[in-house]
Amino acid sequence: MLAALGELGRAARTRCDAQVVAVTGSVGKTSTKEMLLTMLAGQGQVHGAADSYNNHWGVPLTLARMPEDTDFAIIEIGMNHPGEIAPLAKMTRPHVALITNVAPVHMEAFDDIDGIAREKAAIFSGLEKGGVAVINADNDTAPLVLEIARKHRVETVTFGEATSADIKLERVQLLGETTVIQALADDETLLFKLNASGKHFAMNALGALAAVRAIGADMALAALDLANWTPPAGRGAKETIVLDVVDDHLTLTLLDDAFNASPISMAAALEVLAASETEKGRRVAILGDMLELGPGEQQLHLDIADLPTMDNIDIVHCVGPLMQGLHQLLPEFKRGEYFSTAPEMAARAAGLLRAGDIILVKGSKGSKVSLVVDAVKKLGHRHVQQIKGAQ
Repeated sequence: MLAALGELGRAARTRCDAQVVAVTGSVGKTSTKEMLLTMLAGQGQVHGAADSYNNHWGVPLTLARMPEDTDFAIIEIGMNHPGEIAPLAKMTRPHVALITNVAPVHMEAFDDIDGIAREKAAIFSGLEKGGVAVINADNDTAPLVLEIARKHRVETVTFGEATSADIKLERVQLLGETTVIQALADDETLLFKLNASGKHFAMNALGALAAVRAIGADMALAALDLANWTPPAGRGAKETIVLDVVDDHLTLTLLDDAFNASPISMAAALEVLAASETEKGRRVAILGDMLELGPGEQQLHLDIADLPTMDNIDIVHCVGPLMQGLHQLLPEFKRGEYFSTAPEMAARAAGLLRAGDIILVKGSKGSKVSLVVDAVKKLGHRHVQQIKGAQ
């Protein structure tokens, strides 16, 4: 069945003349894919993967569903183990291959971060003739990824804060629910905004803009249209929960980032929480285990305590065996409750929070902290406002 689906995907790709962008990376793949779909919707017919359809089933299914008249196709490609990306890239045959970043995710299957970088860079093996590799210049592995791109004899475009970046992030401002971004591309200044809060979203947007430029679309128009994008569910969506059916002022603010977690995405989510404005409430972090990090997983959880943003977070509740060490390490005034499982925490959600709080829920999917998100939402009598934004 999988072989047949693969043939359908290849056939659909062959019959379509769309400009194809393939997106991979340790974190930010889905958000960047959704950004690109939003940015290009005003410039042609767009097609992309549903949710996180990025594996050996999802990629051919996305290709098979692609209409023949598609102008721009955005295909997300993920991996858990070595050798997964190249076959999917060759099936996709992208004109642009974007690596959002390389980080210590799925370390159980790799010897070191360079191994992850090589696997991500395998996406270049599927590039069409004249294709472009878009690479995050800020990663420590950028030289290795650039070297692999050169071996494939493809053009490269870099993005990031590094002075060498072709599209350079010059300034980021987090203004409440908005991120204002200033970037420099080909000596042209781009100023645009996101209806979401987070520097990590700004970096994803920069990579998306680099991909837009590489396929020859209008980058300025794409930057303007990016204001229409909001984070996917579980990846930083922000929602106001009304606690009292009579008094609309008794509310909680929920940052739902429960889809997945890694050290880099955990740091980004905590940065958003720390920068969030609150008049009377607390900044509350509910943190679940980060999974598949390999032998150094315990230390990576302990390192959260040393993040500068932790100074601006009032209380941290922890769930899961890996988070127990962090819970014990936290200063007493910041140490909240600890639960061994998410269902236990979800049952106690009402006692952990109070009106005015801003709550971040973050953890790997396997930690099941989405159950805590559901419990927090059930505290509301009605959801009066779906706020755009917040990875």
